[in-house]
Parts: sequence; C-alpha cells; structure tokens
Amino acid sequence: MTVKFKDLGLAPYVLEALEEISFITPTPVQERLIPLIMKNKSVVGQSQTGSGKTHTFLLPIFSKIIANKKEVQAVITTPSRELAYQIYGAAKQLAKHSNEEILVQNFVGGTDKQRQIEKLANRQPQIVIGTPGRILDLVKSNALDIHNATYLVVDEADMTLDLGFLNETDAIASSMPKDLQMLVFSATIPPKLQPFLRKYMSSPIIEVVENKTIISPTIDNWLLSTKGRDRNQLIYQLLTLGKPYLALVFANTKERADELTNYLRANGLKVAKIHGGIQPRERKRVMKAVQNLEYQYVVATDLAARGIDIEGVSHVINDDLPEDLEFFVHRVGRTGRNNMHGIAITLYAPNDERRIEGLEELGINFVPKALKNGELVDSYDRKRREKRRVRQDKMDPKLQGMVNKAKKKRKPGYKKKIKQAIKKDEQQKRRIARRQEMRAQRKANKTKA
Repeated sequence: MTVKFKDLGLAPYVLEALEEISFITPTPVQERLIPLIMKNKSVVGQSQTGSGKTHTFLLPIFSKIIANKKEVQAVITTPSRELAYQIYGAAKQLAKHSNEEILVQNFVGGTDKQRQIEKLANRQPQIVIGTPGRILDLVKSNALDIHNATYLVVDEADMTLDLGFLNETDAIASSMPKDLQMLVFSATIPPKLQPFLRKYMSSPIIEVVENKTIISPTIDNWLLSTKGRDRNQLIYQLLTLGKPYLALVFANTKERADELTNYLRANGLKVAKIHGGIQPRERKRVMKAVQNLEYQYVVATDLAARGIDIEGVSHVINDDLPEDLEFFVHRVGRTGRNNMHGIAITLYAPNDERRIEGLEELGINFVPKALKNGELVDSYDRKRREKRRVRQDKMDPKLQGMVNKAKKKRKPGYKKKIKQAIKKDEQQKRRIARRQEMRAQRKANKTKA
C-alpha cells in the first residue's frame, strides 16, 4: 500500500500547501521520520542530498506550531546562507496557507544585523531559520529569545562540522530548554559529530535511509574524455547541444568558475555565476533570477551542490572531478528529481583515473560517451586495452615455456633461474607502466595549461 502525505497526520493547511506544489507521495525519509517527529521524538536522519530532508522537518513543525503563541517555537540552523534561503522559501510557502499568521524569519551573515535587532524588538518570529553564527549573535545581543523554543533542527550536520560551525550550534542548543526536541539531518554522521549528539539527545531514534541506488535511476550518468580537447570549448558545445532546460556546471575552484563563466559569456551565453567569493546580496539576487528562469546556464562551485536547491535542472556538467568524491553525488543529485529525467556529464583527463575508480567502487556506473560531429555518441570502455592485456599477455610466452618445463626434473639451479627471469620481466613491465603514466600526466598538464 502506497503511503501518502494525508496518511501522516499533518495539519489540513499543510496538506493544502503540499497540493499546491504537487507533493502527494512522501519520499522514504519522509515516510519513516515524519510519524516519529509528530510523536515528539528526537531523531537523527541520515540520507542523501535530494531525499527530501527539508520537508521532513518542516511539515511536522508547521503541523504542531501554535499560531497564537507569539514567541520562538522552532530554530532551524543551516551551514550556508543559500541553504537557509532555500528552507526559508519552503517555509514561507507552507506558512501562507495557514489561517492564522505564522511569522518565519531568516537570519544569515552578511545582512543588516541592526535592522534585524530592531524588528525583533517589535515581535519575535515563531520559526527562526538561519546560519549558526548570526542566530547566536542575535541571542547574545538579547534580541532573539529562544529560551522557550520547542524544536531545534540541525540541517546538514556534517557540513556544519566541516565548515567549523559546530561550536556556535552547540551554544545555540545550550540556550534552549532541556526537554528540547532535536532533529538532526545529514548525508553522513562522522565520528566527530557523535559527542554533540550525545550531549543534547537522549536515546534519539537514528534512521539511516539508504537509496536503492547511489544515483537516481532517472539520471543518465555519462563520462567524457577531454584528451586532445579544449575544456572550455567542450563545455560550450555541450551546453549548446540540444538546448538544455537548465544546465548547472560545477567547477572545483572560484578561479575556475570565473574563467569558465567569462569564456561562456564571451561566446554569447547568458550565464549566472555562484560561488563563495560573490557578495551575499549579489548571490541572493542571482539565485532568485535563476529560480525565475532568467538564466539557462549556471556555473557554480560545490557551495551550490550542498547549499542550493534549484528546481528544474535538466543537465549537470562536472568540469572536473571534486577532490572529495562525496560531492560528486551531491552535484549529480541536482538533476533527475521528482522522477524527472536528467543528464549528468563528467569530464575527465587521464590523471583522473583513480578518482573515477573510487566512484565506481561506491557503486556509481558511468556510460562512456564521445562528442563527434556535434553529437554525443557511445564510446569505448576506457579500460579496454588494459583488459585485453590481462587476457592476452598474462605472462611472456618464453617465460611460460620455462615454467612448463620446470614441472619436469631439472638441475637444482633451474628453478632459481626461472624466478629471476619472472622477477626481471615484472620489473620491466612496471617501468613501462610508470613511463606511460608519467607521459599521460605530462599531456594532461599541457592540456590544462
């Protein structure tokens, strides 16, 4: 029997809000955790990006919020401003369907703190969303009163830890009631996060929701070699091939994002750029323009992979493989959502082989492609020569003959002679392999230069 949102005990106006955005069937993490949150249980939800964590905590919180109680009832912390804006947008969409006003406010760094303090002096919001640093600043300024709040949500807890915001989150939690209902959501639960969880959560329910496949089956996951190709030109060709609805290109660094954006703009494409070096106000403006479909192409760093939820992404292009392979899943997970078809294209150079193998070990399958005559066509297995060598050249025929003869009785020194010959052959093969690897590395460096 398929579970629907109406079966989860949510408030009627919340169901109306879900109907407006065509949400009918909960995702696995929503189906498993919403009933527990509705029963006032503290939970730790571990699931991948794109699994629906945001509505997993927003829906029960809005269903249980007391609208006529004009004080802070829920605090939601996020490690990035972009993610705070995303959650704020989802919360406002829910709040507008309530018969009684529910005040939701967003507090992030880079905004006018004094103006926020003045607003808080007039009225406290029922739901607070923001980055740990700014929320803690307002609490310490005695402007934001969270001492009676019922819920604390720590979203993207592993990213909160990685970016060094766990101390601020700890200080926020210590300012709240002891009988707090804490909801922690994360793609991973690293060991360094455990002390924080034990400090504030007594016997929490831990739910690990694993996707059946690490990448949605609705995504075509293609691998494209850059050998002998200009990477900028290749990306331009991919972006103008088939006219994507909305294409998101990921670069590893701010400098590379700037370079690629400048190239694409110089070639006539209207491109939005999002990375940590852009001022918060400008990033917010660009994000709003992207969500309003004013841009068809977006170049971003991994800040966008975890911190931004852009609807309708049809194509994701990885300009390079991320250093942290986990980010690959977050990048690709920007497309193929809500059972929509998506395409993810990853560019790779010969020196990327180890990282590709690492992704394959995680269960990610690539389909090799090549760009020929303006079309993406099926290509060959990048390991085809290696596999052929393993099949055809397991041992030099001369050595194999010596081994076969060794099975007969020979002089005492003959076996030693065979071992030395085999060892010499193996050393020679290793030297050849090293030379080939160094040659490939030099070619890759020339291509990047």
